This record gives sequence, C-alpha cells and structure tokens, in this order.
Amino acid sequence: MKWFVFSIVALLCWSFSDLFSKIGCADSRDKHSALKMVTAVGVVMGLHAAYTLIFTDVEFSFRTMLTYLPVSFLYISSMTIGYVGLRFIELSISSPICNSSGTLASIISIITGMAVLVKAQYIAIALVAVGIVGLSIAEMTEDDDLRAARQSKSNYKYTKSVLAILLPVIYCLLDALGSFADSLVLEKLDEDAANTSYELTFLICGILCFIYVKFIKKDKFFPKKEVPKYVGAAFETAGQFAYIYAIADSEHFALSAPIISAYCAASVLWGRIFLKEKLSWKHYLCILLTVAGIVIMGVYDG
Repeated sequence: MKWFVFSIVALLCWSFSDLFSKIGCADSRDKHSALKMVTAVGVVMGLHAAYTLIFTDVEFSFRTMLTYLPVSFLYISSMTIGYVGLRFIELSISSPICNSSGTLASIISIITGMAVLVKAQYIAIALVAVGIVGLSIAEMTEDDDLRAARQSKSNYKYTKSVLAILLPVIYCLLDALGSFADSLVLEKLDEDAANTSYELTFLICGILCFIYVKFIKKDKFFPKKEVPKYVGAAFETAGQFAYIYAIADSEHFALSAPIISAYCAASVLWGRIFLKEKLSWKHYLCILLTVAGIVIMGVYDG
C-alpha cells in the first residue's frame, strides 16, 4: 500500500501548492509572474536536488538526466502554462480541469494496452469528460453581470476569456503525456535518480527564466510578492517527491494517477475558504462530476 500512502501525500502537498501558486501568480499587472514562479520552483527543487546528491547514495549521472529529459520537458511545460493560466481564471475552475490529466493518462494507458479497467472506471472517465466540457460551457456562457455579482467578494476578478479555459486544457494534455511517459521511463530508472534529474532540469529552467525576466525584460522581483511563490514551490517539491514513488508502482499506475489528480477537490476547498471564490451552481455541478469521476477512477480497484 506504499503507492497509496505516497499518492495521498502528493494529493495534500499539491493542493497547497495550488493555493500558494495562485496567490503568487494572480496579479494581472505582473506579466512575468508565471516565469517568476518557475524560478521559485527551480530554486527550491535545485536545493532539494543538491541535498539528495550530497547526503544520499543516489545513482545519478547526466545520462540519466538526458534519459528523463522528455518527461521533464512535458511536466515543466505544463506547469509553466498552468502558472500563466492562474492570472485569468479562478483556482476552483482551473484546478479540476488541470488535474483531470491523471484520468487522461489512464485513458492513454488503456489505449496502449498497459491497463484494463472495469465498468465503473469507464463510467468515471465519462464523468470527468462531461465535467470538463460542462465547466467550459458554464464559463463561456455565463452572463457578465452574474459573473461580476458572484465575484464581488472574491480576492480576484476575472472576465470571460477563451484563453482562460484553453490554458488549463493544454496543461491537462501535456501533464497526461508526462504522467504516461513517466510510468514507462521509471521502469528503467531509479526513482531518486529520476526525481533528481527532474529537479536539476527545473533548476536550469528557473535560472533561464530569472535571467530573462531580470536582465532582458528589466523586471523587478519584490520579496513580499515572491514569498507565496516559494511556499508553493516547497509544497510542489514535496508533492513531486511523493508522486515519483507513487507512480513507480507500474501495476497500480492506472489508480495512483487519478487519486493524485483528486487534489483538485482540496484546491477547490482552499479557493473557497482562502480566496473567497464563489462559483455558480453550474460550475459546482460540473466540478462535482469531475471530482466524482476522478475519485471513482482512483479508489475503485476492480
């Protein structure tokens, strides 16, 4: 049951990462907030990678880093796009869409013959699909006055935008491909070596983003605004550590990935409590369908 414990730890850590990343990236006036978030995650992951290399006996080599590079590329690309999307839409809407990637990864594993699911889990996949499509429709057809009214007490205000829905969907696609590729690569690589490779790649990306923002775009970093980003990065790093061990059990991959993706349920709760996000009944209904599908997919072991 180690895969299950690590899945739950990843779920909790990533839900808090969602919350603090949202706080750190939500300022619509900061056009480079997403790249600053990548820098923050890169720094924290780089520190953890350094600790792993110095104080553990991880068998790491640059060949391992290159082997894992395609997976790292998919994950880092999806996360960067996700950070950009946090400027345009409520966390309560974006998180369920983004984190349906686990279910999509399961679909890919079914298509390729890696997994065979039971009827209840196929129904769960349908629930997730209906929920995502429904969220998109609810978001794009909502009356502007009703939107303004429900956002009146929220910490952030948003307007109707195709980009707001498109970015989480792109995140979902890239992250699903990353999860599927991860399950294949981890059959050949040690989990610690793979995680260290990912963290060092993220560090390189973080440094490049810092150079671009600071020296090319001449933008400033304000410590007070960066704090939530680094708290989110710490939770992201802890979640990634647990995630690697969860999906390393390839026999339970089709279950662990959706369980971890269910952290969107906690993200919706944090958004409601801490960010004062209030959605319409249509939004909540679609979120309920999505989360229900994800949870059924994860816990139904037929």
